[in-house]
Amino acid sequence: MDSFGLWGIIPPALTIILAFVTKDVIVSLFLGILSGTLIIAGGNPGIALVKLTDLLAGCLADGWNIRIFLFCALLGGLVGMLTKTGAAGSFGRWASSKLKSGTGSQLMAFIFGIIIFIDDYFNSLTVGTVMRPVFDKTKESRAKLAYILDSTAAPVCILAPISSWVVTVMSIVRDASGFRDSATGTYMLGINEFQFFIKAIPYNLYAITTLVMVLCIIVFKRDFGPMKQSELLAAKGQLYNEKKYGPVSGNVPDAEESRAKPFDMLFPIIVLVVAAVAFFPITTWLGAIDGEKITTFGQAIASMSLGDAFNNTDSSKALMYAIIITILVTYIYYLARRLMNLSESGEALRDGIKSMVPALIILTMAWSIGTIIKTPKSEGGLGLGYFLSKAVSGSEFPIGVLPAIMFVLSALISFATGTSWGTFGIMIPIAMPIITALAEHNGYTLPMEVNATMITVSGVLSGAVFGDHASPISDTTILSSTGAGVPHLEHVATQMPYAVFVAVCSFIGFLTGGLVMNLGVCWITTLVSLALGLLFLPKIMPGSEKAV
Repeated sequence: MDSFGLWGIIPPALTIILAFVTKDVIVSLFLGILSGTLIIAGGNPGIALVKLTDLLAGCLADGWNIRIFLFCALLGGLVGMLTKTGAAGSFGRWASSKLKSGTGSQLMAFIFGIIIFIDDYFNSLTVGTVMRPVFDKTKESRAKLAYILDSTAAPVCILAPISSWVVTVMSIVRDASGFRDSATGTYMLGINEFQFFIKAIPYNLYAITTLVMVLCIIVFKRDFGPMKQSELLAAKGQLYNEKKYGPVSGNVPDAEESRAKPFDMLFPIIVLVVAAVAFFPITTWLGAIDGEKITTFGQAIASMSLGDAFNNTDSSKALMYAIIITILVTYIYYLARRLMNLSESGEALRDGIKSMVPALIILTMAWSIGTIIKTPKSEGGLGLGYFLSKAVSGSEFPIGVLPAIMFVLSALISFATGTSWGTFGIMIPIAMPIITALAEHNGYTLPMEVNATMITVSGVLSGAVFGDHASPISDTTILSSTGAGVPHLEHVATQMPYAVFVAVCSFIGFLTGGLVMNLGVCWITTLVSLALGLLFLPKIMPGSEKAV
């Protein structure tokens, strides 16, 4: 048997338990990985530590992984330059000068949050800093601003095709059992990791429904519960409820005036998107030059269609090239515009990269636990993916409820830890081999298997994003309350009913849609649940104006 059997369950189970107890995902992942190497080493702690060190180094030695690692780090550097120049603040001041109403200010915060899709931390702090004075002027509660910030952070980053979140998900999916044959490099579902991510976007019920919910709240004024109370108090001039929720736990100063223009914020984002789109086929064409049959770039272009060039690309290379070009062009552009000098630009890059260190540690740990879980026993791993696929392939486990189960488990883990990246690393390597094995056992054709896999993995993604969005200990939750200048407990209390309501709607969608493995059914039941809730919840939970 090419696995350690049920022993392979220990690392992910221990990681989950420790995450609930310690609330520290990095320590939990580390100890989970250590438990796996202890099993492989037969209980010898010395050998286990050596294997753990080799495992971490091996993950970073992989060409794909190190390019993704560097992409995330350099993306942080780009965000650092945007922050240093005050470009985002300039864009926000220009936008806010056009606003005259509360609805307009909320819509602008929503749009601004979507535009800044490259980083969730940057989103929460920048949009909060820019829009807070506007919300104060139009007498909209800071709790509402914090909710919009939080709802356009993780939910937008997981949907945007170019972000640190995307490359994290792609790298974990790529290495999961059942997706790619590591020996031959063959994609077992017939699509690469980037295609999988793009095709899975419509299946991400929680992230998309959260954005729909925000728009409905803004346009149709369907606030309920604690948020309704905060809005009523704000209309009377009390922008946050210090008596009930305590003082503002953190605040950032208002955006300072700078020489930056609104376009200076959009410029790097446009360059990044254009460069990434261009490098997807260029990377494939460059790789096709073998020095024998194809010796020039022109011959490479002629050897395949543009569609094939996109489909066969190495997305880690394309994104790596894109971020380097973007930083170089932006660096020169900002220097030419005199928005920063050489010393300031170096400092901005360093500060931005340093801000990504916790995320990079979690990413490395996620790769490591995924590797030890999925690698067969004969190759030095636990073979959990092999064991799970064999265990369920001959069983009558109801495949239709798997997406809903994965959504709930991922939501609980992410809520307890406050992070989605760690949840991705724990749950995707478990979900992928189970769903592919069950699909094969049920006689699914390849298109049906792809559909089932997307719904199930999207259940993991949606659950993980819910926890990141709603958890009181989530970084983005804390930064959203800080950026909005609202007591943290008020943000948590006012947002929680909204987030849980959307999670319930998403669960209904994954359950009903999973039973028939149909995306249309997923969305019909999700949106019907959302519409009914928005119709009745404001009557059931009307809120009050009382400040206690």
